[in-house]
Amino acid sequence: MPPYADLSPHTVLDALHALGRQGDGRLLQLNSYENRVFLAYLDDGEAVVAKFYRPGRWSDAQILEEHAFALELAEAEVPVVPPSFLPADVPGVLGVPPTLFALPGCGHRVALAPRCGGREADLNDTVLRTIGRFLGRLHSVGARGRFEHRHRMTPGDADTAVAALLKGGFVTPAEQPAWESLARQAAAQIHEAFECHPPQRRLRLHGDCHLGNVLWRDATPHLVDLDDACTGPAVQDLWMLVAGDATTQAGQLAALLEGYESFFEFDRGELALIEPLRTLRMLRHSAWLAARWGDPSFPIAFPFFGSASYWSQQTTQLREQIEAMGGNA
Repeated sequence: MPPYADLSPHTVLDALHALGRQGDGRLLQLNSYENRVFLAYLDDGEAVVAKFYRPGRWSDAQILEEHAFALELAEAEVPVVPPSFLPADVPGVLGVPPTLFALPGCGHRVALAPRCGGREADLNDTVLRTIGRFLGRLHSVGARGRFEHRHRMTPGDADTAVAALLKGGFVTPAEQPAWESLARQAAAQIHEAFECHPPQRRLRLHGDCHLGNVLWRDATPHLVDLDDACTGPAVQDLWMLVAGDATTQAGQLAALLEGYESFFEFDRGELALIEPLRTLRMLRHSAWLAARWGDPSFPIAFPFFGSASYWSQQTTQLREQIEAMGGNA
């Protein structure tokens, strides 16, 4: 059965009702491929965001650790959107403080959060310095503790992604030899980069810090969606915020780090990991699509995945990334 086949509007409203939130029947599904997220309007005129986690992706311990990190950041006045506290006397409510609800009779886990509006920032040096200060504050909190259950980012993630794609038969036969050869070479270079430039520290990170997850409101960035929170090098939360040619990226990164280093020390040696991390994200993205292909929403959203042209394009991009990492394809 597809993971959300049993998640009807009635299920969403029943979950809200069990948690003491009376929905007025209006539900707006928000953009999310991985989870199902709804803006639910309540009888009292307010609205709440209800996030239904993809069944089986994270354990309860991993979700609660994400929630604890968000609450720790909020307590430190880092502008994030933390989960709301739930009534502890409701059967199925988990966590201390209680923030996760296991719906009785099914595998769904749901968390509630306040509605947070905002827009994607228009990038300039001033905005980048502001975002940099924000991430410096976030990482200063991330350095205070450690995750026990969340994913730990390693170069081995590249090997895992390549193996899953090959084992599942997702690469088209004509494109497989070239793609596999380059993917293995790229994975080896990722390992080599981490060996040559080992991060001085591993932090609790947002993990998926691109501009779509940074909402701009009242001249302040607000970070949303800690679903991929993990342990890794600080630069993982920085490199996705810059774009363009090498000169443009260098200027953007300088502004970002100017703000960042006013709150937290940055190991400049980690800059050598940007292209390896970009390559790792490419491989993991393909593996993610493959792992989700049984969800009917994915073939609709990503109709190009699995085609010969897709793997041909991936092969070309891997060749470019190998060159960017200093290798010869």
